[in-house]
Amino acid sequence: MKVLAVERPVPSVEEGRFTEDLLRDEAAKVWELQQSGILRECYFRADRREAVLVLECGSGDEAQRHLADLPLVRAGMIQFEVIPLRPYPGFARLFAPGT
Repeated sequence: MKVLAVERPVPSVEEGRFTEDLLRDEAAKVWELQQSGILRECYFRADRREAVLVLECGSGDEAQRHLADLPLVRAGMIQFEVIPLRPYPGFARLFAPGT
């Protein structure tokens, strides 16, 4: 199942807490998720510095568990809205009898 994860900032977190060491650790964990096949796509929004991830997991709960292991999430500095996705079924209408 594809899962969309959209970063939601934690309002009380000061910018100075995002240290180079912590961001390096975050990048290493993201790389690990990508190499394992769990993380399929990784972006930043064009309008602000918030991550948008596409994961391949058995469920939204499984995706949430993987995201909870990210250093910035563990530190309480970011959080994610997790949105399970399903394929669009509308194309079947193009091939239904009588169309």
